[in-house]
Formats: sequence, C-alpha cells, structure tokens
Amino acid sequence: MTFRHLLAVALLAVLLVWHSQSEYYGFELLAEVAVFAILAMSLDLLAGYGGMVSLGHAALFGLGAYLYSWLGGPMVGLTAPLAMLGATLGTGAVALAVGAVAVRVEGIFFIMITLGFGQMGYEFFFQNKALGGDDGLYGIRRLDLSGVGIDLSDPGSFALAVILCAVVVYLLLAWVLATPFGAVLKGLHANPNRLRALGLRVHAYRAAAFAFAGAVAGFAGSISAQHTQFIAPHLLNWTTSGEVLIMVILGGLGTLVGPAVGAVVLVLLRHELSSVTDYWGAVMGGFLILVVLSRQNGLIGLTERLLRWRRG
Repeated sequence: MTFRHLLAVALLAVLLVWHSQSEYYGFELLAEVAVFAILAMSLDLLAGYGGMVSLGHAALFGLGAYLYSWLGGPMVGLTAPLAMLGATLGTGAVALAVGAVAVRVEGIFFIMITLGFGQMGYEFFFQNKALGGDDGLYGIRRLDLSGVGIDLSDPGSFALAVILCAVVVYLLLAWVLATPFGAVLKGLHANPNRLRALGLRVHAYRAAAFAFAGAVAGFAGSISAQHTQFIAPHLLNWTTSGEVLIMVILGGLGTLVGPAVGAVVLVLLRHELSSVTDYWGAVMGGFLILVVLSRQNGLIGLTERLLRWRRG
C-alpha cells in the first residue's frame, strides 16, 4: 500500500474518531467535509490528472442538486435512490455535452469556457422562478433507509453515510486511475501531442474524463441537497468552483487523497476562523500563499518532502 493510500486510511480513521466524539454541530460539519471531499476529488481527476482546470465545476455540482430535487419532487415522484441515480447520470450527460466543446481548447481558454458555461447555469437557475429563483428550494427529502434500520434524519447517521459515500468515491476514482483509461488521462496531461501521434483521440478521452468527473460532481450535489434540505443558485456560482479548486491545490494536485485533506482543512479553517474574526478570509488566503510558496505539491507534497528528508 502506497503512502497516499495509507494517508487516506489515516484520514478515514480521524473522521470516524471525530464522529464518535461529536454532537449535532460536529455531525453537520462532518457531512459538509465529506461532500466537499467528493467534489474536490472529482475536480482533481480533471485538473490534477487530466490537466483541465475548470471554473465551472460548481455548476455541475449545483445541477446535480437541482436534478435530485426535481426528480424526487412531486412533479416526477421518483424514489430517492432513483433520483440520485438520475441526478448523477443527468449531470454526467450535461458534462459530456459541455466537455465536447470545452476540450477543443487548452489552458486559459479552457478555463474561460468552463467559467462561461458555469455562469450560464447560474443565471438560468437564478432567474427561473419555477425552480425557486434566487430564493432556492426548501424541504428536500433524504434517502430513506429505515427498511434496513438506518435513520438518515438523524445527523449522526447521515454524516456517517456521507463519509461512506466519500470512501466509495475515493476507491472508484483510484480504480479508474489504475485502468488504461487512467494511464491515458495522465499521458494527456504530460504530453498530449505524443498521444496524438500514437493515434489516440485526445478530444474523446478528455470529454469522457470531463463527463465522468461531472457525474461524480452531480452525485456530490445530490448528497448536498439532502444534507441541507435546501438548494439555491449560489451552489453553481464560480466562487464555489474557486473554493473547491483551492481545496485541490491546498491538498495537492494529482494526489486524489490530497483534495480530501484540503476539504477537511479548508472547511475547518473557515468555520473556526469565522468565529474568531471577520477577516478570516484574509487569514486563510495567507495560509494558502504560504503553502504555494513552499514550492511543494500542497500539503501532501510537503509531507512527502519531509518524509524523504527524514529518511535521508
């Protein structure tokens, strides 16, 4: 087992201990951490492994939340599991369409296209009064697991279920990255021209990665809707995408476990610092600058550097 997988096991152990010592506020915080860990890992698949930095990822996250609400609401009336599946697949389909356009460009142009698509989604839900407009939607129901003796209306049970979902997503993404598709994705990041010379359809692979990452983001959105039981257009805003990108960079690009660590650190810092000072954003920004100036790959890269130094 590699160091990063060991770190993932250690992180899971910390979250479970945290869960065992928590009450209502701690459970709510844990659920938020787990949701953002899923979202950050999906963005890491794009940015860290595929070299596609997206500022529209939050739009897919928010779309998943709205699709879950619509599919599971009175208009369609699907059961919660089917609504989650529909939200995941529906978001993946939209991401495939967006990706088919966005992957034709690279670098700053790719960032701007994803930003543009993201803001289009934000404006659509913000102006659509049938979907709550800027007031959002309330009363979203949670998955019912009472048949197997699990009450997800209990904050502790729900937080534990979201942590389990984050573990499943981590294992799924780790498996995908170990497949030939994952090897191609890493190769596209390193040298796309060489893969073109080998006859691989670069745009198709990138669009597929964009769709898969979008589906995972939609899954995270469906969980977020159940967590707060309220959704609003701010979920789709580019600022949310920026926050998730900070989690990825803070933890370590292309490490998979790093974004999960970044989600834990950023969510905890945001909640704790905001209770101490109104300038918590400035403090958090300074912390991020220090991590970047270390010239390591986030907290994971810094930890690996320290371990190599100690062994040396």
